[in-house]
Amino acid sequence: MPTAITTMTMATDASLLQLIWLASPALPVGGFSYSEGIESAVDAGLVGNEESAALWLIDQLHLTLARADLAVAAQAIAAWREHDPVRIAELDAWVLQTRETSESRQQTEQMGRSLVEWLKAVQPGLADRAQRPLTWPVAFALAASASGASARDCLLAFAFGWAENMAQAALKSVPLGQSAGQRILGRLASEIPAAVDAALALADDDRQAFSPMLAILSSRHETQYSRLFRS
Repeated sequence: MPTAITTMTMATDASLLQLIWLASPALPVGGFSYSEGIESAVDAGLVGNEESAALWLIDQLHLTLARADLAVAAQAIAAWREHDPVRIAELDAWVLQTRETSESRQQTEQMGRSLVEWLKAVQPGLADRAQRPLTWPVAFALAASASGASARDCLLAFAFGWAENMAQAALKSVPLGQSAGQRILGRLASEIPAAVDAALALADDDRQAFSPMLAILSSRHETQYSRLFRS
C-alpha cells in the first residue's frame, strides 16, 4: 500500500509541476509581449488606475477567455487524448475564424507556433503530433494533454498564465506599482475557478467570441502611435 500511495503521489506531483511549467511567464512563447487590448483601453481613457484595470481584466476573463479559448482548450485536450485529428482541426479553425483583428490572429498563431517549437526541444515525440501550425489554445492543449492532469487543472494553469501576463501588461500600461499588480493578480486568481467551470460546461454551439469593444480597441491599437505591446 505505501508503495502504491508513493507512486500515486509522484504521478500527481509530476502533473502539477508540468502545469506550473506551462503556466510560467518564463515559457518562451512571447505572451509577455501582448496586452490583449488593455494598452488601447488605457490610451482611450477606459482604464486608468488599479480598480479599473482589475475590473477590465475580470470582465475579459469571463466574457472572452472563458467563452472562447478556455472552452476550446478543454475540448482540444480531450481530442488530443483521443487521437482525433479531425476534431483538432475543427477547433483550430474556429479559433482562427473568430479572431476579429489581424493582431489578435497573429498573436494566437505566433504563440501556438512558439509553443510547438518549444515542445520540439523538450518533448519531440509530443511535438510530432502537431502536423500543421496550431493556434495558442490548441497548442497549449497538446502540451497539457500529456501531463496526465484533469482538464480542469489544465485550464486553471492556462488561465493563471494568462492572468500573470495581463497583470504585468496593466502594470506597464497604466502604469501601476508592483503591489497593485499583485492585488490585481490576486483578484483574477479568485475569479479563475468560476471561469474555468463555465468554460468546461460549454458545448460547441455555446462558444462565442463576440467582444465588440475589445475588437474596436484592438483595431485602434494596430495603428496606435505609441505603444509597448504587440496587441
